[in-house]
Formats: sequence, structure tokens, C-alpha cells
Amino acid sequence: MREAQNAAPFKETSKKAIYIQALRAFSFPASLIPCLLGVMLSMLYGNTITWWLIPFIAISLLFLHAGSNVISDVDDYRRGVDAAGTLGGSRVLPDNLLTSKEMFHYGLILFSFAILFGLPIIFERGMLVLWLGIIGIIGGFFYTGRPIGYKYVALGDVFIFLLYGPAIVTGTFYVLTGMFFTEVLLISIPLGLLVTGILQANNLRDIINDRKANIKTLATVFGEGFAKGEYVFLITGAYLTVVLLVVFNILSVWSLLVFLSLPIALKNMNMIKGVKIEDTGKIAMLDALTAQLTLMFGVLLSVSIIITKVLA
Repeated sequence: MREAQNAAPFKETSKKAIYIQALRAFSFPASLIPCLLGVMLSMLYGNTITWWLIPFIAISLLFLHAGSNVISDVDDYRRGVDAAGTLGGSRVLPDNLLTSKEMFHYGLILFSFAILFGLPIIFERGMLVLWLGIIGIIGGFFYTGRPIGYKYVALGDVFIFLLYGPAIVTGTFYVLTGMFFTEVLLISIPLGLLVTGILQANNLRDIINDRKANIKTLATVFGEGFAKGEYVFLITGAYLTVVLLVVFNILSVWSLLVFLSLPIALKNMNMIKGVKIEDTGKIAMLDALTAQLTLMFGVLLSVSIIITKVLA
């Protein structure tokens, strides 16, 4: 009897751990950091800021991102992209920790919470935010979801850049201020590039498995050399964009603080040198490391904006 009583909490805790694992929380900086940047830019450019909406924006984005991750795992598993011996995804489905039906329902629940926490934002800002939210949910679900699955037709890079760069930054800015600024759109570009770099790290690692599953990404279409070059382009492009924004007085010189994260960027780019697609286990963690780079870069950029605001 005592053993049965002890087993129940263990089973419950294990189930919770599996659901947490399915979220792939390491990738959350990809949505939270652009949101943070949007908040900082609202302080720099905005006149009246609706502060109480910030937690609703952040939580809704988290649930939207988490739901996208879970649904992506389901579709990748069903299409044979994530299988035993592969490195992608949360590993929940290939390791038989949950069924694909359970994961699909879990993803829908996460999307439902994203909508729930987005309702106060819609009530405050109106129909435009509703349409932006619908675009976000469609973009997240149909990243891999049928019948679109734009990840599988080499459009993932473009849409991830747009959704996790300009869309989140300018959307957050609009919700808080009720305004759109071209400067905000331009400042969102470096983070969009870095978040796309997280995706590209996945695509580079998974070239062989994606080809076996007949999945088209830019990496599978144009090959290993292109995939490595794109990753370097995305990472270096983020830093060069900041420099250009400083040169054209869109960002202050304080924004060059982002170069404090350059050693991490160089380490990540050096990691792909000499790696063959047959041995991509050596870059198994490159997506997580790129997410960490995005986190540090975004925090430094946000801090530089605070300094600019204080010294203005």
C-alpha cells in the first residue's frame, strides 16, 4: 500500500516533466527578447505607454511560441523528420513519452491560452491587434501544420524572420503606444536575423534526415556549404545592421554594446567549420547556443536603449 502511495506522486511529477520537456523552453528567448526590445523602444519613442498590457503580451507570446513548438514536433514526427536516432525536436514523441494525439491536443491547449491572454490586448487596442494575433497563430500553427507547412517548402527562414523580428517588435510597440514607427521596424532586423539563425542551426544539423523525409529547407535545397554560409550571414548580419543603424543615427553609439556578445557569436560560427553533414552531432547544441546568443544580444541592445533614453 505504501509503495502504491509513493508511486503516484512520482508518476505525476514525471508526466509534468514530460510536458515541460515538450515546450522546448530553451527557444523562448526567440519570442521574449523581441518583446523586450519592443518595450524598450516604446520607452524611447512613445509618448503614452499602456504599461499594464506588458505581462499579457509576454505571456500570450510565450504560449503562442510553446504551441508552435509542440505542433511542430507532432508534424515532424508524423512526417518522419524526428525519429529514433535523430537530434531534432523535444524527443518526446520519438522516445514514446507521449502519443502524437496527446501532443497535438497539448499544442491546441497552448494556443488557446495564447488567445485567452491576448483578449485584454484586443479589448484595449481593437481589431488591428485581433488580426495581428490571428496572423501569429496561423503563422505558428502552419509552420508545419497541414495543408500549408511552409517550413517544408523552404519558406521557414523568411517567415521566422518576419514573425520573430518585425512582427513581435513592432507589434509590441504598437500595443503599448498605439503607434507605428519606421525606426522600430528597422531596429527589429538584427533580432529577426538572429532568431532565423536558430532555425538555420537546426536545418544545418538536420540536412540528412530532412532529405530522407523529403523535406525542403534552404539547407537541403542548396546544400551544406550554402547552409553554413547562411548561418554566418545571419549572425554577422545582425552586428553589421546595428553598425549601419548607428551610422544613420537610428540607434545611438551605445548600441555598439551588442559587440560584447561577439565572442559567443564567433564561437558559434567557428563550431560549424569542418563539420560534415554526416557528423552533425558535433553541432547538436548549436540551436540552443544561438538562442543564448540571441538572449545576450537582445539584452545588451535593450540596455543600450535605456542608456540612450536616460542620457537624452
